[in-house]
Amino acid sequence: MSSENTSKSNNKLVNIVLFIIVATFIYLAYQWYQSHLGQQAKDKIQIQMLDFDVALAKAQAHNKLVLADMSAIWCPTCRKLDSTIFTNDRVKDVIDENFVFARVDYDTEQGQQFAERYRVTGYPVLLILDSTGEKLTRLPLTFDSMEFIGNLNKVLSVQ
Repeated sequence: MSSENTSKSNNKLVNIVLFIIVATFIYLAYQWYQSHLGQQAKDKIQIQMLDFDVALAKAQAHNKLVLADMSAIWCPTCRKLDSTIFTNDRVKDVIDENFVFARVDYDTEQGQQFAERYRVTGYPVLLILDSTGEKLTRLPLTFDSMEFIGNLNKVLSVQ
């Protein structure tokens, strides 16, 4: 192989490596940014967010249902749900009075077990469970607080 061909091959290899490094950096920066925005939205929620197992125990102790929210911190739709529904004072009052709120992070081992147990694909997913963890229903996704409250009240009316 001539030195010119070797030089072209080396340049091509360097370009490929540089492309991979830049693409990886952009991907990681995007993930960090989305997670940062997600954490900001999550920090504004005034509803007590409990670990799933803790929520089940509290639901049993207080004879309440569990509202389980499976989310991912970097998920834009989850962030929208957090900022439009879970920051609403009226929604907070209905949840605090009637439910125990469990936040299940998709990116954890518990999240993977939750997804498998309840056959969750995609997120956010809102499930209403009894205090033993039995699934009663899946709430439809809405970003309208009054519609969300109406959905919670429908669940409560059949309990």
